[in-house]
Amino acid sequence: MAELAAPLVASGTSPATGLTEAEARARLQQYGPNAVDAQPPESWVRVLLRQFRSVIVVVLGGAALFSFFFQDYAEGYAILAVIFINAFLGFGLEWNAQASMTALRRMGQATARVLREGQVRALPADQLTVGDVLLVEAGEVVAADAELFEMQQLQVNESALTGESMPVEKRLPAGEPNAALAEQPHRLFKGTAVVNGTGRAVVTGVGSNTQLGAIVHLVQGAERTATPLEAKLNHLARQLVFITIGLAVLFVVGGLLQGKSAYSLLKTAIVLAVAAIPEGLSIVATLALAYGMLRLARRSVLVKRLAAVETLGSTDVIFTDKTGTLTQNQMAVDTVRLSEASLRFPLDAAHPAVTSESYQLLLRVAVLCNNASYSPAEAEAALGDPLEVALLALAHQAGFDVPGALETASRLAELPFNSDTRLMATLHRHHHGQAWVAVKGAAEEVLRHCTQQHTATGAQPLAVAERAEWLLHAEHLAQTGLRTLALAYRILPAEDQPDWAHELTWLGLVAFLDPPRPEVIPALDACRRAGILVLMATGDHPATALTVARQVHLATDGDGDNVVVTGAELPDLLTQPHGAAARFWQTRVFARVSPAQKLDLIRLYQEQGHIVAMTGDGVNDAPALKKADIGVAMGQRGTQVASEAAALVLRDDSFASIVAAVEQGRIIFTNIRRFVLYLVSCNLSEILVVTASSMLLPGAGLLPLQILFLNLLTDVFPALALGVGKGSATVMNHRPHEPQAPVMRPGDWRLAVAYASLMTAALLGTNYLARYRFGLSPEAANAVLFYGLGAAQLLHVFNMAGIGTPLRANDVLRNQFVWLALGLCAGLLLLTYYQPALHELMSIVPLPPVALLLIVAPAVAVLVLGQLLGHALRRWQHRTAAAAPVVRS
Repeated sequence: MAELAAPLVASGTSPATGLTEAEARARLQQYGPNAVDAQPPESWVRVLLRQFRSVIVVVLGGAALFSFFFQDYAEGYAILAVIFINAFLGFGLEWNAQASMTALRRMGQATARVLREGQVRALPADQLTVGDVLLVEAGEVVAADAELFEMQQLQVNESALTGESMPVEKRLPAGEPNAALAEQPHRLFKGTAVVNGTGRAVVTGVGSNTQLGAIVHLVQGAERTATPLEAKLNHLARQLVFITIGLAVLFVVGGLLQGKSAYSLLKTAIVLAVAAIPEGLSIVATLALAYGMLRLARRSVLVKRLAAVETLGSTDVIFTDKTGTLTQNQMAVDTVRLSEASLRFPLDAAHPAVTSESYQLLLRVAVLCNNASYSPAEAEAALGDPLEVALLALAHQAGFDVPGALETASRLAELPFNSDTRLMATLHRHHHGQAWVAVKGAAEEVLRHCTQQHTATGAQPLAVAERAEWLLHAEHLAQTGLRTLALAYRILPAEDQPDWAHELTWLGLVAFLDPPRPEVIPALDACRRAGILVLMATGDHPATALTVARQVHLATDGDGDNVVVTGAELPDLLTQPHGAAARFWQTRVFARVSPAQKLDLIRLYQEQGHIVAMTGDGVNDAPALKKADIGVAMGQRGTQVASEAAALVLRDDSFASIVAAVEQGRIIFTNIRRFVLYLVSCNLSEILVVTASSMLLPGAGLLPLQILFLNLLTDVFPALALGVGKGSATVMNHRPHEPQAPVMRPGDWRLAVAYASLMTAALLGTNYLARYRFGLSPEAANAVLFYGLGAAQLLHVFNMAGIGTPLRANDVLRNQFVWLALGLCAGLLLLTYYQPALHELMSIVPLPPVALLLIVAPAVAVLVLGQLLGHALRRWQHRTAAAAPVVRS
């Protein structure tokens, strides 16, 4: 008892009563709360200020200052209003996204049972302190680091820390104090899960002074870079600013050389600046990403950073773990091997072996030699070792009378499983004063205690050759990726005999497999069609990993065993000649890999230009989640540390949800390209109209407030409608877009210039007719140009079709948000004409009936000719893209 009481003596805690409330309060003050410091969220001030750190804001701010300098206060205030509307919208979206993750963490707060003042109390986990007596049982998560002093058949799943999938059996006395985590069976660690038994331990570390806390601080120290979308939008904004400055300088210098007024030139330069800058770019991009985030939330995907959705859309390599992502994270019986038959599951109820004596005896052992709790009606609430739960499920499925067997064969004694004996045995009361022994364990250990085997004709002596044959069966099952248990029994003439776990009768083998998720195969097929390479990286056995990979079609039987590379092979493989390196790049399954090796794998693929997504759940996965371009954490079985390090959190732990996120990311990137093309073409048309009209049609140019008003309409509402479209059903039939490619590619710039030139030519032509054919005044011609440009830009939204898509099949045409946006914008344009205050502010004068034709004609021309132009150019782009390789090397 002296060894067992050492942690209690050191902490000054009574094992019978625990701490007093006064002692607990004092220690809580001394050691702090039992909370792993999560990465602190940004303050609202920093989030708000970041909205103003944009080149677009700088240029617009400069335009506002010029307006104030020339005492055009209405224009100056209008530009400032646009800046602040944009900033507050962006702030609201970012702040809500940050708040949603904080709420998720709060929902995950746990409780713990402790002994205080002689009574068991349930407390919030963050109220535990050093010296508390912590009580744990199956189904609970360990709330703090602690040292055990009492236990009963205690097993803990420490995979969140070590990556080892099977539960660890806890035992006393204590091991070496500085041993590795896996070699400290007397200790409990924060964040691990109790799967069997009960125990009492004294808390030795809380909060950041735990193994979990130490890793959290390492993860928080890693740097995170901007996502590709953020970089692309910043690059596009800089391009537009340079274009704006260049055009303004050329315009002013040219005008001065022609002897024009500096005041009028600077006024026109301000108009050019306002026309060139797409004020709604950041707003629409943020809202498009936020809408995608909401869609993914409905698919059980929590997005922590908005831009991460688009990055996942450009992902072309996904590293996925095995357990719980590709599989269901629950053991199920795959094979039962009896002396007279081999049964594969699911089993036909009419199979003759179902009613055989051997099978019924095996089910009896499975039920009696078992400490798990399972009910078919509440399968998700099962507690205990996963293999024991699977054995109970097997018995229930076979129609075995589980409650009856437990009631009539009460347990008298137990030899618990441990790493030395590698078997578990239970002694039960039998009829007529006899005893019944049930045993399960490793095949070689159970065979050592067997003297006979049960066959179709009854118990027969177990020969040496038959022992060897059973060992070969066990080895074969293990090589196919199955976990095996051997089962045996014995009937004793009396209940009180010593050495009752010997001279057993062998029954057979039960093999288990964590079954694959049914939705994984179609999801992997979708990845293949989309040009995405999926790789498995797991700490599990190579044979087990390969079996699962073949079951979900990640690997095929024709690939051979070379499709698997182990962590031990990796260092040598990468330093060998080209042939070995080629094998590495052809590998689909990496087994027995460590957390450090996962980092190396991600780095190697990133160095080849790939965008890498990584899934993980444990603390040991956190560095890799941070290193990956997109870290995807498991929400059901994952740790808080993994969630903090990841960009996405899967609430259902399903690989299919990752594919849904990839699809949504592609849709969002397609939508972003559409509205950016729309914005740039509209703004270029404004630049050309302002420049050309000032030179060709003096007195008929657009005013700064008119341009700003049109930008508020077309840069926000139609663009936003394009940004939240549902996308094409064929989006996953194409390869990922190049991560380094800009949002506006050279072909898109050519298309934007063509659209802008088309609109400019149509508008200047009708404006010329208005002035010199129909005799409209310069003020009326200005109003015609204003409304004509607005109408043309609104109908131009239907030119944003997919590649070679005719207007009638255009998904933009089916987008209900587009129609709502057009209706709203048309209403606001009409309001500027019929509302006195607005038409005076916009310098609008009454128009004759012929003006309606002059306004509608260029808009229709832009739609018809734009469809023809877009169709021709996009067909050319499609042929060029089809000739490119599907997957980057």
